[in-house]
Amino acid sequence: MDRARANGRITRVENGHLKRKQRANRDKRFTELVGKGQFPYTPAVQSWLSEKLGKPATQITEVEVKAFLAKK
Repeated sequence: MDRARANGRITRVENGHLKRKQRANRDKRFTELVGKGQFPYTPAVQSWLSEKLGKPATQITEVEVKAFLAKK
């Protein structure tokens, strides 16, 4: 039991580092896609924007997206 708990802790730390790198890569990739694309975006990009802007994808406007990109 203790070994499983210790292994789980190590795995969580290792996966956490990988996930941070993956999130950074995803942010970079999607920011480029938004800059090149035009409104409305694909569902994957809309989901990412929704997360970044903190509002549902149906409520995101093109003006907000441009302001977000200018801030980046």
